[in-house]
Amino acid sequence: MLRSKLMLVLSLVAVVVMALGFASPVEAAKPERQTIVDVALAANKESGEFSILISALGAADPAVLKTLAGNGQFTVFAPTDAAFVSLLGELGLTAEQLLSNQELVTQVLLYHVARGDRNSDEVFGSSRIRTLQGGFLFQSGGVLTDVNDRTANIIKADIEADNGVIHVIDRVVLP
Repeated sequence: MLRSKLMLVLSLVAVVVMALGFASPVEAAKPERQTIVDVALAANKESGEFSILISALGAADPAVLKTLAGNGQFTVFAPTDAAFVSLLGELGLTAEQLLSNQELVTQVLLYHVARGDRNSDEVFGSSRIRTLQGGFLFQSGGVLTDVNDRTANIIKADIEADNGVIHVIDRVVLP
């Protein structure tokens, strides 16, 4: 009985080894897909700079996270934690209070996302960018201005993902 189980396990191992051995070099070398969400999580793990943004993604309508982890191409203007802390101070709220309002968080996050993979040349060449929230951001010289005349500087551009690009901004823009 033990011998037959051992033979079965060895046979399965042999099949797996053969299958891996015959995989084409292209299949074996194919890297894992890195979405905007994956890139943001990796950047936060490295710098700790996007923990509030990531919490906001979890607090928003699940469709936002699904969209940014999906196959479409998007441009994200990602506020740093310092940008969120500044906003919380302006509003007199805690992060928990802000994140408990799913509708507000969803609208604010969608205001930071545009359709298409827009690298910095395209963003800097545009004066107006339509967001997924439906409103516009106005851009001049690497400075985004929202409909409330709040400005945010693009402080790091062209962080590539398989489904778009991230540009880091120093202030949260509001719809």
